[in-house]
Amino acid sequence: MSIPRFSTKQLDAFIAVADVLSFAAASDRLALTSSAVSQLISELEITLGFRLFDRSTRKVALSAAGRAFLPSAESALQHLRLAESAAADIRNGVSGVVRVAAPMVLASHFLPKSIQAYRALRPEVVVRIRDSSVESLVDLVGRGDVDMAIGPDRVVEDDVARRPLFPSPWVLWCAPEHPLAAKRTITWTDLKNYSLVAASRDHERNVAQMRKGYGDDDAVVPMDIVDNISTALGIAAANLAVTVSPAYVSSLALSMGLVMRRILEPEVMREVSLYLPSRRSTSPSASGFAEFLLKWGKRGAGTRILGDKRMRHAS
Repeated sequence: MSIPRFSTKQLDAFIAVADVLSFAAASDRLALTSSAVSQLISELEITLGFRLFDRSTRKVALSAAGRAFLPSAESALQHLRLAESAAADIRNGVSGVVRVAAPMVLASHFLPKSIQAYRALRPEVVVRIRDSSVESLVDLVGRGDVDMAIGPDRVVEDDVARRPLFPSPWVLWCAPEHPLAAKRTITWTDLKNYSLVAASRDHERNVAQMRKGYGDDDAVVPMDIVDNISTALGIAAANLAVTVSPAYVSSLALSMGLVMRRILEPEVMREVSLYLPSRRSTSPSASGFAEFLLKWGKRGAGTRILGDKRMRHAS
């Protein structure tokens, strides 16, 4: 037996007439003509295969079948309204789940603050954070394991697009009692006389790139390389070495009591970027959150959260 097919307009008309027991009053409520309401009821009766109302010249009353069908009609209309609302939410990006990958500092500081701000605008969107290494960010987006990723600049292939969020300068972190803490600003040449620890090969490569073109005597060579920035910062906090990183780690570094100093000649910036799939479509909720992040970054919200304002006071 086939399922009857009826429209929300037909159910609206039936429930309205059943409520006021008048085609004229129901037409006023629905902003339709009486003939239009009568047509909708007739179409619904044909679809259902039974009469919904007993009509006379003096009154309109629900038939026995109409009374039995009314609760189901009201329930069906409610569920249709909910389905329409859910579809509109998905279409407009106000519901759904968004998966975002980010390395430790961004995942623990930048992303939670941005999600908090976005939730005030789109409370139905759920953003899930996936902790990731910097090296795996692009692959996670390319494979479709996440909807997007946030992290420092990386090389991308054709299946991933990179869009800039905000720049962050490379800075020095040292213990308050370290000799470099007494300087307002330092140069890269200053670092060659002190023990330096780098966080991951990615940081080591960036330090080497910054010193490109300088003579061997001016080379900055890390004494050690660790996997995590938190380890490098911990070593610096114990005054065993200094470390360099983009300033966006300041929320973590400052909590360890480290001193931040700008590095000049030259001052080198690192771009924090948003990585999105370029060969597959994203959900409306993911697209909405991505656009929010791009606008938020341009307004400087990200750099304020990650401590660049405090960095300016150190210059």
